[in-house]
Amino acid sequence: MKELTPIPASLQHVVFVPTKEGKKFPTIIAVHGRGTDENDLIPLVLELERTNITIISPRAPFPFPGGGFTWYDIIQEVTPNPKTFDVSLGLFRKFIDETMAAYPVDPDKLLLLGFSQGTVMSYSTALLHPESFRAVIALSGYIPLRSGLNFEIRKLANFPFFISHGTYDQMIPLKYGQESVQFLKDAGAQVTYHEYSMAHEVRQETMRDLKNWLEQAL
Repeated sequence: MKELTPIPASLQHVVFVPTKEGKKFPTIIAVHGRGTDENDLIPLVLELERTNITIISPRAPFPFPGGGFTWYDIIQEVTPNPKTFDVSLGLFRKFIDETMAAYPVDPDKLLLLGFSQGTVMSYSTALLHPESFRAVIALSGYIPLRSGLNFEIRKLANFPFFISHGTYDQMIPLKYGQESVQFLKDAGAQVTYHEYSMAHEVRQETMRDLKNWLEQAL
């Protein structure tokens, strides 16, 4: 893998591509959580040991008071503030279009991977535009079902999701992860769901199961 100099785009970002040139590759857009930045999930994606993928990771647009960046403010436990949330969703969608045009991205094999707030962004973007993505990897997050977004539920039949959540997650309680899983199953999506004895985090068990799932998804 090699890191490229990023293009000017709607969101600051980092991008890694395979050393082989002259073709387009399966691509993972990695979306970080609150209080971190575009570098946070790169080690996690590299741990998947996929040398034939493009990795793109954007930075959330809003500085977080505790350090790092955030995608949106929160009104209630699982309800993003629509002012900041709508801005981020718009910027993120524009960013995806910009990077697909600039980097070696196979448009038929474009995956979203998120953690925490990044999962909320990934879920929302994919449910609004399911035809644009191959699959979603949703780590320790939830679908913002109370946000008023008009999700394309009828287009979710057999759409692949890998979802993980910690049974001791105090940041995003388990029940919201389970609620999202049920929503997707009811819509006919192809859901692979794992609960782990952990808090708001990603563990080796998660990575093991994710590697196995990714073999089929790509």
